[in-house]
Amino acid sequence: MHDESSPTPAADARHSASAPVLVAIVDDHESVRLGIRAACLDAGYEVVAASASVSELWVALAGRPCDVVVLDLSLGDGFTVTENVQHARSMGAAVLVHSIADRVALVREALAAGAAGVIPKSAATSTVMAAIAAVARGDVLNNLEWASAIDADREFGKAQLAQRERDVLHLYASGLPLSQVALKLNIKVSTAKEYLDRIRAKYVEVGRPARSKVELLRRAVEDGILALDEHGHVE
Repeated sequence: MHDESSPTPAADARHSASAPVLVAIVDDHESVRLGIRAACLDAGYEVVAASASVSELWVALAGRPCDVVVLDLSLGDGFTVTENVQHARSMGAAVLVHSIADRVALVREALAAGAAGVIPKSAATSTVMAAIAAVARGDVLNNLEWASAIDADREFGKAQLAQRERDVLHLYASGLPLSQVALKLNIKVSTAKEYLDRIRAKYVEVGRPARSKVELLRRAVEDGILALDEHGHVE
């Protein structure tokens, strides 16, 4: 399986407001795939692929763009949740976890791997469609499943950074100037600065100020956003 997990462009930077949201569905139950596909079509979204595994999705997409991957956590495909989320993100898509609500450990792993949000399979179809639209815009879902996963692992929830904020922090703290961060994420420099200001504000709120770039690097390492080698260099 391809395991690239570098930051990916936001869906809202790829298509205009008038273009349909491009959705892919990964679930090993055909009835679920068909149900989500029908709901997406009713909502005006375009379903670009539907498969029983992330590996199959990679083949089905064949490099075509995708904004959101609706991903089940328990696929039984031999890969971990982390591997599946990172593989889906490497296709340039935001990942919306669609699973049963009592699998907090798996939800926490998915969020740590970069999933943009969680929606339970018990949710109304309209709620699922709204969640797809939200993560396609780059928003983070603040729902009960997300809160439960964070509560289950306080180390992960300390700063409560959104995925795009984590992407900006990862690149900036690794040494890139803000202009290069913006270029890599396909956003304006002013937008990158806004994300950086938000990141700093969130760290202040939890009593972990990060005023300088060195302090931001320290916070990124503490929260697992960046890793250092034995010599203290960014890996």
